Amino acid sequence: MHTRETGGRLSDAFDDYEDWDESSVRIRANPRGSRPRSKVRPSHEDAAPGLVIGVDRGRYRVHLPGAAAPITATAARELGRGAVVVGDHVRLVGDTSGAEGSLARIVRVEPRTTLLRRSADDAPTGERDERVIVANADRMLIVVAAADPEPRAGLVDRILVAAVDTGIEPILVVTKTDVADASAFIRQFDWIRVVRSSLDEPPIDELRELVDGHFVVAVGHSGVGKSTLVNALVPEAARATGDVNAVTGRGRHTSSSSSAYPVGDGWIVDTPGVRSFGLGLVDPEHVLGAFADLAAIADDPEAGCPRGCTHLPDAPDCAIVEAVAEGRLGPDGPSRLESLQRLLVQLSR
Repeated sequence: MHTRETGGRLSDAFDDYEDWDESSVRIRANPRGSRPRSKVRPSHEDAAPGLVIGVDRGRYRVHLPGAAAPITATAARELGRGAVVVGDHVRLVGDTSGAEGSLARIVRVEPRTTLLRRSADDAPTGERDERVIVANADRMLIVVAAADPEPRAGLVDRILVAAVDTGIEPILVVTKTDVADASAFIRQFDWIRVVRSSLDEPPIDELRELVDGHFVVAVGHSGVGKSTLVNALVPEAARATGDVNAVTGRGRHTSSSSSAYPVGDGWIVDTPGVRSFGLGLVDPEHVLGAFADLAAIADDPEAGCPRGCTHLPDAPDCAIVEAVAEGRLGPDGPSRLESLQRLLVQLSR
């Protein structure tokens, strides 16, 4: 039989296959990957229930009912990257003792009731721009400061749109009311519950009442006092707090990740400060719902907007535009309408 060593063609080796026997073939023992993987996954019927209260570099802090302290867990590979967020109700296997060095594994994420998220900007560019803030929240504290930094109605409107789109009850919390008068700002949002807070005396009892029995997320700019409120409610949380940059007027980022803390029978989630709140993942049909004062005019059965009204300046017979032109919405009417129209235009691109 000709071989490469004898100078013959490689194909000549196969011409004499009649001379081969079992000893001519080497069979590799236990070849890697030769065993087919089963598509059947364990059901994990005995997995323990838990609540994700913190995420840090691929490790999750999970609260287990009755446990003395949170446990540390990792996520099963089949769940996929980024599949677990703060607020998720999960199932765990492995070492759930919480002892030092122990590590459990999250094998299932239960169906979510809500998912608060934002995008990098308003362009509907897909899920790659998604920034998940929290899961399963039923109330949201939109925290703004009366001054340092100045409150921005546009940001509040955007967060309200996200809350309405997700189905979360919004509550406006205005901090530093002893520093500046925020009455004119608050007047624009008189259709939602408003909580006023001073630097030295935050309304602890009122906040506890709002959080007790609920899963509440606090959202807002850096430097507005979210972490200060959380520390007042849960002193052992010891969340880092910071000042406002004297040059830019913006708050410095102090909280680097979201964390949930127990308050009575509820939880409050402190989140990193945001400087923008993209709505590229929001249904444009839900924008008007975040402007309840304007929506009431548009939905009036007798004098409301015609079907299919865009509420833009060129919309024929728009009841909102007419109400603002006639001054029926007071001094804040023009700015409220402008904010609504700006969001409608941006999300319709």
